[in-house]
Amino acid sequence: MTPHLTVLDSLNNGLHQALAADRRVILIGEDLLDPYGGAFKVSRGLSSAYPEQVWSSPISEAGIVGIAAGMALRGFLPVVEIMFGDFLTLAADQIINHITKFSWMYSGNKSQAEQVHVPLVIRTPMGGRRGYGPTHSQTLEKLYLGTPGLRVVAPTNLVMNETGAPGAILAQAILKDLEPVLFVENKLLYLMPVQTPEMLTEWEVAQSTPSSEPAYPAYLVRLAGAPPPQITLTAYGYMAELARLAQYRLAYENEVFVELVIPTQLSPFDAAPVLESLQRTGRLLTVEEGNLTLGWGAEILARAAETRGAGLKAAGRLAALDLPIPASGPLEMAVLPGMQQIIEKCLDLIQTR
Repeated sequence: MTPHLTVLDSLNNGLHQALAADRRVILIGEDLLDPYGGAFKVSRGLSSAYPEQVWSSPISEAGIVGIAAGMALRGFLPVVEIMFGDFLTLAADQIINHITKFSWMYSGNKSQAEQVHVPLVIRTPMGGRRGYGPTHSQTLEKLYLGTPGLRVVAPTNLVMNETGAPGAILAQAILKDLEPVLFVENKLLYLMPVQTPEMLTEWEVAQSTPSSEPAYPAYLVRLAGAPPPQITLTAYGYMAELARLAQYRLAYENEVFVELVIPTQLSPFDAAPVLESLQRTGRLLTVEEGNLTLGWGAEILARAAETRGAGLKAAGRLAALDLPIPASGPLEMAVLPGMQQIIEKCLDLIQTR
C-alpha cells in the first residue's frame, strides 16, 4: 500500500471499484458531478468515469434515501452520499421506519432465494474541529446505534492490510452486504494517510475479523515490546488516532501502558475484542466524539460491567460535553474531547487498585 494514500483517496478508490464491478451500483447525492465531486471530494472523478451510475440529486435527504430504498428493493445496489452527517436527521423516517424494516415486514415465510433485502449504503462525513458551527460539526451516529436492521460502520486510518483499508471496507459494504449500512466518515480522517504496521514500526497491530461475510474488522494496538497493558482504551474514527497518540505519550512520559481496541463496526457491536483485552487489564476507558450522555461508551461500559462484574477495577467515559458545537475554534476545542484529556483520564484510572 502506497504511503501517500490518504483515507479520502482510499474511499474514492473503493467507490471506483464498486462502480466498475457492478453496473447495479448507483451513487446518488448532492453536487456529485465533476468538477465539484461532492463537498469533501470523495466522489471526484466518478461521474466522468461512470456517467450513467452517478446521479446528482436535489436537496432532499429524505427523498434521496427514499429513492435509494426503492432501488435496493428492485435489485440495485444504491450508495447515498449525505453531504454532512448532521442532515441524517432529515432522513430518519426513511432509515428507522422503512429501510431497516422492509426485510422483516416482507420476507415472511419465503424461500431463502426470495427473501427481501435492502442492500443500501448511506455514506456521510461526521465530526467537528473544522469550525463549521453547531449544525455542520456534530457526531450523530449514536442516534442510529442499536436500530434493528441497520449496520453502522466507521473506518479508521490504521489497518493491517489492503483488505482493511477504508475503501476496501466501503466496497465490501456496497457489493457484499445485503442489509442497510450507515457508513460514517470522520472529516479529519480524510487527509490522513492510510497506515499499515509496516509503516508504523513502533507499534504492534493485531486484527480481529468475524468469520462470516461481510466482515468488518477490529484492531488491537500496542507499542512494540511494551510491558503488559494496564488499561484497555477503545475508540473509533478520528478519536482512535488521538487515542493512539495519547497511548504513545502515556508510555514514554508516565510509564502507563495501554491496549487500544479500534472497532470498525459500531452496531451491532461485537464486544468480544474489548472484553478480551479487559481480562488482561481490568481497567476500561471509552472515547468518542459524540456527546457524553447515553452515548456509545455507555453501552460498552454496561456490557463490561455485566460481563466482568467485580473484576472491573475501574472504568470511565470520555466524550464531548452535552452542548452544541461552537463555531469558535477555541470554544469548539473546549467542547470536544482531546488527546490531553485522554491522558488525564487514563492517569486517573490507573490510581484505582
